[in-house]
Amino acid sequence: MICLSCPDLWAQRNFDQSKEIGLAIGTGYYMGDINPGTHLAGRLSAGYGGYYRHNFSSRLSLRVNYFKGRVEAWDEDSRDPWQINRNLHFRNDISELSALIEINYLDHQVGNLGDKLTAFLFTGLGVYNHMPEAQLEGQWTPLQPLGTEGQGTTWAEARGLDAYGTSGISMPIGFGFKSNLGPFTTFCFDWGVRKTWTDYLDDVSGVYADRAVLMQERGEVTVLMADRSSEPEGGVLNQAGMQRGDPSRSDVFGFISASLSFRISKRPTTCWSEI
Repeated sequence: MICLSCPDLWAQRNFDQSKEIGLAIGTGYYMGDINPGTHLAGRLSAGYGGYYRHNFSSRLSLRVNYFKGRVEAWDEDSRDPWQINRNLHFRNDISELSALIEINYLDHQVGNLGDKLTAFLFTGLGVYNHMPEAQLEGQWTPLQPLGTEGQGTTWAEARGLDAYGTSGISMPIGFGFKSNLGPFTTFCFDWGVRKTWTDYLDDVSGVYADRAVLMQERGEVTVLMADRSSEPEGGVLNQAGMQRGDPSRSDVFGFISASLSFRISKRPTTCWSEI
């Protein structure tokens, strides 16, 4: 049956094409050399963000999303004796701006209380900024400028190792749920991981640099940050060339968030098309 006061064509234009803005809170995590493969491991902190969503239809939306979250992990929290002995740690505040395509499993129109709940998938592309830090004598210090794996030294130059960037491209993929709370408000929960093309979210990737070169060309702070092993492997103080990380896999980060969004397009009527 079709509601006579709302022609079907008019309803489609007003209810399928809608716009929202939202505010989100959540947390971030990462998987890499200090957390090799467990989702939601590490030390979690609160994050925040916001978004604009354009609903092209009841099944397809475009979301322009911003989120800032901290990822943090410590070798001392691992169960691996090698990691515990390596004794590295980091934190990294990652800011990401992304464009995401959302596909709803069920029809969902903002403000239609008949559309109570739907799951959705999303994917897209993003750009992010980051700066890993580590703690030394109670102070958090940015790691990228130090060149802890020899970047910027003659040792690294001979091996073709360049400094890593503090921005990059991400590819988010994830899922979520959304539900209307009223004629203008939607609650949303989503969980997404981000593929990256860097292995340095944690400042750990390859091998230890030559300690003598680091001291001469980078200074004592870099030496202290580069090798924090409880007991140097094989009892050798200078572990140059020995494994520090695994460069064969790029790092991954993820965000989990809950949000409220508010319809900002033309006010919907209380009469929805029913077929």
